[in-house]
Amino acid sequence: MEQALKKKNTALMTASVATMIDSFNRDNIRLLTEAGYHVDVAANFGDGNPSAERMTAYKEELEQAGMSWYQIPTPRSPLKMGQIFRACAMLRKLVNEKQYKIVHCHSPVGSVVARLACMGARRRGTKVVYTAHGFHFFRGASKIAWLIYYPIEWFCSMFTDVLITINQEDYQRGKKLLAKRVEYVPGVGVDVERFRTPQGDPAALRSSFGFTPEDYVLISVGELSVRKNHEAAIRALAKAGNPRLKYLIVGNGDLEGYLKELVAELKLQEQVIFAGYRNDIRDLLHVADGFVFPSLQEGLPVALMEAMSAGLPVVCSSIRGNVDLIENGVGGWIYDPRDVDGFAEGIGNLLTAGREFGEQNVQTVRRFDIGTVREQMRQLYDSLN
Repeated sequence: MEQALKKKNTALMTASVATMIDSFNRDNIRLLTEAGYHVDVAANFGDGNPSAERMTAYKEELEQAGMSWYQIPTPRSPLKMGQIFRACAMLRKLVNEKQYKIVHCHSPVGSVVARLACMGARRRGTKVVYTAHGFHFFRGASKIAWLIYYPIEWFCSMFTDVLITINQEDYQRGKKLLAKRVEYVPGVGVDVERFRTPQGDPAALRSSFGFTPEDYVLISVGELSVRKNHEAAIRALAKAGNPRLKYLIVGNGDLEGYLKELVAELKLQEQVIFAGYRNDIRDLLHVADGFVFPSLQEGLPVALMEAMSAGLPVVCSSIRGNVDLIENGVGGWIYDPRDVDGFAEGIGNLLTAGREFGEQNVQTVRRFDIGTVREQMRQLYDSLN
């Protein structure tokens, strides 16, 4: 078996945390496997992942598929230099031992670790691909983010064979870095047809939350974190002052307690439901009438693309990634993420939005369909042979 593997091309998929690979790189692993590669996965399967149970199951799935996984304790913070150097040394040893033909890395710190670890391997022919799921330096980012992340990305771009960007702002900025090639790929892809129709019974699911036919149900999907900015949507709901509006928040995270206290303070307990982590997003989107996405920072948001695929009109923040997907006044309305009054206005607009808004979103998001992304990635991997 070991001798057979040595005859095959080998590839490594790596990131800071294994959730990044589990959630967004199954297709890439499949493409590499179909191209004849034996694929390994290296990431932090412990700290930083939202579910230990899921990580246990994911490791078992990899093993059952004949893939090897490696625990690399990469931190998520660029300031934990000791941990970064340790992770880099561990990954360098693995890369030198396995002699991968392709190393495809993801996430800011994970990509730094991978590119530094592969400096020697690149001289022996290893190709390093980095997908930037959203640079931390962007229009509107803090000066600290620019001071920390831009110099690091600029330096590491010298050790990058292909830099993949997933939105237009990052693509234009990426072309000014030093990677050998810079490519635009429209995100990680969304299965538009799958999200077009529900799997279960939306009416029954809607009723299970206590929503009536007269209610207008807003939904947000995302981690309860500062970055996802749910607070702006909750405050906007209070300003809208319409008891018909119900708000279903799907996700968990560190800010759950704070957001629940805010809901109580604003006396919105009868309008806001925290649904926690769910694995039936497809059906939940068909329970809702409109999608709210006030995020402060995105690359190209899958949650927004899934909502568009389900035919929902949208109120979202006017940030990188979102503006690639939503044109103001066409598929919905966009506002500065801190403009609570604007979001309240947008929520009011949703109440009177016609079906054409949701239908427009379905047509728009087809450009980001998984089939399109899959074909681009197939061609990209082929070009590295």
